[in-house]
Amino acid sequence: MLQQVHDIDDALIDQLQRSAFEYFMLYTNPENGLVADTSIKTSHCSIAAVGFALSSYPVAVERGWISRADAAKRVLAALDFFADSQQGDERGATGHRGFYYHFLYMATGKRAWNSELSTIDTGLLLLGVLTAAAYFNGASQAERDIRKQAKFLYERCDWHWALNKGQTMSMGWKPASGFLRWRYQGYDEAIFLYVLALASPTHAVPSSSYDAFASTYTWMMFKDTPFLYAGPLFIHLFSHAWIDFRGIRDKHVTDKDTDYFRNTQTAIAVQRDYTERNPGHFTGYTKDIWGLSACDGPNPTGTKHSLRYAPKVFGYAARGAPLGPDDGTIAPWGPLSCLAFDRQAALDGTRALLSTYPNLLLDGRFPGGFNPSIKGSGPEGWVDDRSVAIDQGLLVMMIENARTGMIWDLMRRSPILRNGLERAGFTGGWLDEKKTTPAIA
Repeated sequence: MLQQVHDIDDALIDQLQRSAFEYFMLYTNPENGLVADTSIKTSHCSIAAVGFALSSYPVAVERGWISRADAAKRVLAALDFFADSQQGDERGATGHRGFYYHFLYMATGKRAWNSELSTIDTGLLLLGVLTAAAYFNGASQAERDIRKQAKFLYERCDWHWALNKGQTMSMGWKPASGFLRWRYQGYDEAIFLYVLALASPTHAVPSSSYDAFASTYTWMMFKDTPFLYAGPLFIHLFSHAWIDFRGIRDKHVTDKDTDYFRNTQTAIAVQRDYTERNPGHFTGYTKDIWGLSACDGPNPTGTKHSLRYAPKVFGYAARGAPLGPDDGTIAPWGPLSCLAFDRQAALDGTRALLSTYPNLLLDGRFPGGFNPSIKGSGPEGWVDDRSVAIDQGLLVMMIENARTGMIWDLMRRSPILRNGLERAGFTGGWLDEKKTTPAIA
């Protein structure tokens, strides 16, 4: 008897989700919980990667991949490190005013390179902290300590300072030069950042800050459907990894008779339409080979093309559809990360990628990107030589949200997220249901 297609799909999803989680077992310093940005041996820690790891440990416990005690130990190692790490405006510090530098040395946790004190990456870290606090609600000393440290870390973050006397959130700060000149405004991945900042009991920003962020949204039409535009796929996914946007709206999308969840579904359709049309005539693009996002790409110098003409390549770039930029580089983790929004498109895309490009996976995981328009040893063309932590964490979380809704369920119980969403003006759906017990005691 032939195995049913859905059984094969479930086995494939199991395999890819488990392999994605194994990244955190392989590339985490168990002494301090810091997670390497990529699988390259010399990689520094990305604080965003830690946030995705903290959010993935509960999934691993429920899936039976690690024990609850082991997961709690790993979580607490990270929370203790960040709670005890040096804060201040000195160059060697780990953070300042409750925020942390984007990249840290794996062994010491000190600032790496000349990286910025990153508001968005601190936000991703704190989402992981809050996810862990919501899950580890037991009476053991370790789980009580997780909740205690989570409360401290969240309440220490000085969101109001990060406004830098403006209405919207600064992207970051450096000790020698001060605040970066760029701010989070217009539709991007920063919805969660404002939700966290609005809910703070210690350093909250005003509700007008969120309105200022959203007031510069750009809308376009896609086949008679209003589309809140952002080109890169990750923008339509990151906040959704934690926040269940199904059925809840703010005034900025209510006016267009849509919501953020449906907008991500539209973004998926936009991507598939774009790669099917393939206006750049790149190798491999079809309705099922899609995924334009922020990812590594071919080196702009010394790259040999398989096309008769030589398109410009960008290296690392936030690629997007339909307005670009685009150089034929695909983020192969993209389709499966969309499983909760469009199961058929996600599975069709994943199957097409793996059947068309059989040597795509690196140790069972999707690489950061690949470009079949660039000459390589096989049909895959150029393939990134590393996996990226935040890609793997996004896969673990969004696959689980599609399968059980686990992360969404945990975070719906968080009074912090509920408060932040309500202060941003969100109503409807689960926000209208009875409020639950606080997730951080």
